[in-house]
Amino acid sequence: MVMDYLMRGLFGFFIKSKVLSIGTKYYPTNEKERDYVDMINYTHTMLLEIDRAHINTQNIFQNLIKEVGSENIPKGRKFIELIPAEDKVDEYALLSNIIMGSDRYLYVEVIRRDLIIKQFVELIKKEKGIIVEESNTEIVSRMLSKNDAIRVGIELIRLGMDKDISVRAAVGMTGAAAIERAINLNKQIGETSGVGFTKLGGEFAVVFSDKIEKLRGSPAVYDNYLFIDVIDSTRFIEENGRDKLVEIMTEIKNFIEKDCEGKIEGYREGGDDLIANLPTKDAALRAGIDSAWHALNNGAMLRAGIGKSRRESGEMAQLADNIKIWNNSPVMVFDIADGTYAYFIPSEFARSVMEFFLYKKSKVLLIFLFVFIVSFVGWSVGRWEFGLVAMFLALLYAVVT
Repeated sequence: MVMDYLMRGLFGFFIKSKVLSIGTKYYPTNEKERDYVDMINYTHTMLLEIDRAHINTQNIFQNLIKEVGSENIPKGRKFIELIPAEDKVDEYALLSNIIMGSDRYLYVEVIRRDLIIKQFVELIKKEKGIIVEESNTEIVSRMLSKNDAIRVGIELIRLGMDKDISVRAAVGMTGAAAIERAINLNKQIGETSGVGFTKLGGEFAVVFSDKIEKLRGSPAVYDNYLFIDVIDSTRFIEENGRDKLVEIMTEIKNFIEKDCEGKIEGYREGGDDLIANLPTKDAALRAGIDSAWHALNNGAMLRAGIGKSRRESGEMAQLADNIKIWNNSPVMVFDIADGTYAYFIPSEFARSVMEFFLYKKSKVLLIFLFVFIVSFVGWSVGRWEFGLVAMFLALLYAVVT
């Protein structure tokens, strides 16, 4: 723990950005998750904070209105905070969202039995939701995203209130999580209609006490552009040939199209960059980090940026030019709330330094004591050059053992 803190501080000093994590503490439960965790830890991929996000209840509510659509959240509502969000970006939660995707489970419960549940099922299916479980008073469904789940939950509440039926809705990563959230919400607000959800580590709810008008807004749709550019492509072509560059870029293009359901909007065969539009932000993040790892395994380095427009994604990618220790390394820049963050893949030399300090602590302690003692003796007898000799011998020892 102490060494990890020191490493983050040391690399943060050289990169000139706060290092939130080196590798990940995410615990994988299936093969896909293990592949991501193994790659992040093997490459010591760092999560960097370029510009800090300001996370508070007011900003979360404004962000919710923007993402779901102002016309999809009626004015007759109360936005309540059940558990405050932590004013920091959680590396674990971010990786979880990238791996698991943006689909969310929506749990709906009517306070008393009524035939309206069938109407609810039809509306959920119309909104491209998948019914997982259904009873006379409850529904568990999987929606395309958290925002879709919140929007549909509010519409179901409206339908229920038109018939004087209280409706409880909650959104979670799993059906069980959504049900548990609904139970906790019930303890907080009683039988009042509302939809509960999480945002940036906090627990929140939109609650309604009076009947609401029919929602007039359509689902909010956002572009998620990914800009990818090969760093120093001229040198790469000189060393490996243009055919190798074409091979790497073609594999990345195919991955984005097939595995991430992205649409390539700017790529010329033989070129060193491309722009893709992804259906969701987590898909864009997954496409970017996977592409960077794939290119690195084939001797190329990518810079990537994610934004809501082609221009914004390109501007994000340009920020990568200033994110380095000595030479350029693969970087993907993106936004979270009103902050800017990046995944940074350190060079092989930097990874070797980290592995030495993280896994050879006894050797590090021995070297420190040796250099300290020799330097202290040298200064005591007026021979400061002893310290330089000690550092040279320590470096030699570290390299050959």
